[in-house]
Amino acid sequence: MTDLTTAASNSRTEGQPLAGRRALVTGGASGIGAAVVRALAARGAHVVVADIDTAGATALAEEVGGSIWTVNLMDTDALTDDALATAMSGVDILVNNAGIQRINPIQDFKPADFHNILTLMLEAPFLLIRAALPQMYAAKFGRIINVSSVHGIRASPFKSAYVSAKHGLEGLSKVTALEGGAHGVTSNCVAPGYVRTPLVEKQITDQALVHGIPEAEVLSKIMLTESAIKRLVEPEEVGSLVAWLASDDAAMVTGSSYTMDGGWSAR
Repeated sequence: MTDLTTAASNSRTEGQPLAGRRALVTGGASGIGAAVVRALAARGAHVVVADIDTAGATALAEEVGGSIWTVNLMDTDALTDDALATAMSGVDILVNNAGIQRINPIQDFKPADFHNILTLMLEAPFLLIRAALPQMYAAKFGRIINVSSVHGIRASPFKSAYVSAKHGLEGLSKVTALEGGAHGVTSNCVAPGYVRTPLVEKQITDQALVHGIPEAEVLSKIMLTESAIKRLVEPEEVGSLVAWLASDDAAMVTGSSYTMDGGWSAR
């Protein structure tokens, strides 16, 4: 009789590198998250689509044969140890992706907006990592993949909360890598530039307003000025890199931040 571990291992050698794995992707119903969900599912993983958007998460989960976790990650009071233990049960690939953006000069930045961004994009990933690690340690396997940003290593004006949260996420990921290494758990960041998502499309309007320029000029004059490659990153490109980091091939990759920014951070 073939045990489940051996069967999963055999499946992974036959073109399904993530067969037998269970992944959870936050903010998984749209944008980068949806591309990550599809990439992981295409490689054989069962994917839990975690999102506040129940309808969107359900539709995507049905498409890829996954499941959903309807959750508001800004409501950290609801993220109790028991609730997280249930949600994270069996998860051996955790992708922290959920995010929001607000653009304003510091003097005009609402403290509530600053708090919400750090809660969603730094505190919630900490809580999910904290809940996932014990079972990953027990299994001697785990992948923590944090969707950071070029703003995790570079700053831009008018994004005090977002830049602070992403810098913090980069640090959290490195600490997780150092603690998890002895237990077969890796932790890495993926740091894209501007990705073609609804979040970025909304930023075009906000950037035009704060800089006093037409929306048609935002990409060339604001967003892509530092990039050697003058285009937006496609969500599927991010999904492909996340899927590789989740695989056995990336077992020695940890504590790293993979930029996908068209050369922005090379300056």
